[in-house]
Amino acid sequence: MNASLLSDRLWPATGNAALRFVVLAVAGSLLVAGAAHISVPVLPVPVTLQTLAVLAIGAAFGSRLGAAAMTLYALEGAAGLPVFAPTPDGYPGIAGPTGGYIIGFILAAAVLGWLVERGWGRSIPKMIAATLLAAAVVYVPGLLWLQGFVGGFGKAIEFGLAPFWLWDGVKALVVALGIPAAHMLIGKRG
Repeated sequence: MNASLLSDRLWPATGNAALRFVVLAVAGSLLVAGAAHISVPVLPVPVTLQTLAVLAIGAAFGSRLGAAAMTLYALEGAAGLPVFAPTPDGYPGIAGPTGGYIIGFILAAAVLGWLVERGWGRSIPKMIAATLLAAAVVYVPGLLWLQGFVGGFGKAIEFGLAPFWLWDGVKALVVALGIPAAHMLIGKRG
């Protein structure tokens, strides 16, 4: 058990560890799927709560379980389940312009989870740094993949980063403040 993870504090890893892992991975993937369909109408492009959910899962679940939940999310979408937004589900969603961001979700959850496992989730300044780093990690494969669809890296920045970076920064801050607050609430409860 890793006391720095919310998932371990809320559902201790006792009993059937495999069942716990599967249930939490499915729950995490469904949370991201639901958040992908919650749209905030801002210009020039609507913003979803997907990145917020990815960061929250990584921070709450840790590197291994967080990455597993995001991998399951990617597989659900590749199989045709309606989990991606606003792109098509199934193979076109993974192979299309936003496929790199979906890979970035897996990496971001793993990176943020790894940092939280090392105690970064209990310090607000460290958690802010960790969530901002993880949010940036989403963009690395996302922009590299997107450039092949939009005509170069400059266009990828214009279409795949510029409209979203500020909002993803805000989402990262929400998670950065929420995780230590959740630890405090759980601590007072127990």
